[in-house]
Amino acid sequence: MAREIPDLHATVRTGTGKGAARQSRRNGDVPGIVYGGGSDPLAINIPFNALLKRLKAGRFMSTLFNLKVEGQEDVRVICRGVQRDVVKDLPTHIDLMRLKRTSRVNIFVHVEFENEKAAPGIKKGGVLTVVRPEVELSVIAGDIPEQIVVDLTGKEVGDVIHISDVDLPAGAKPTIDRDFVIANISAPSGLRSAENEEDGDEAAEEAAEE
Repeated sequence: MAREIPDLHATVRTGTGKGAARQSRRNGDVPGIVYGGGSDPLAINIPFNALLKRLKAGRFMSTLFNLKVEGQEDVRVICRGVQRDVVKDLPTHIDLMRLKRTSRVNIFVHVEFENEKAAPGIKKGGVLTVVRPEVELSVIAGDIPEQIVVDLTGKEVGDVIHISDVDLPAGAKPTIDRDFVIANISAPSGLRSAENEEDGDEAAEEAAEE
């Protein structure tokens, strides 16, 4: 299932240069530029509060947006730079790059775990420890997955789930070369405490013997 692309609303900015940019900020907007995709650069304004909300939500630089500008065709864009005020750390300018549906882009995708009841390790009281609730993938812009799914069927206490254990959507690949850990099933806390006590007793006995 493809992920729904969030909308990013903007208006065409009349005029360019520092004077026009300052006027945009006085009007409560953040000036920006849209470039690439075989079209001429387009000067835009994005409402300050809307942009700030997006930035605070996180992953802004790795989120694909559907840019909606009145009088223009919708286009998919990804942020390639946010300039900020050096004192207030608030956005003062934004650079957006147009993407074709066939372009590759790095996106963080949610990890969904299913069939916990079918995992013997969970039935024994094991705990699912999620190391990466999201995974950064290189995907085709026109086919971004909503999530990737980890099947826990048959997983035992002590099992470790790596990215290589997951069936990724066609065309998607991790941005990290190594076979990193996504999650593991750890022993119940009571069992871990008992094992730690046994280890401590053994260590004390060995120390006494020495």
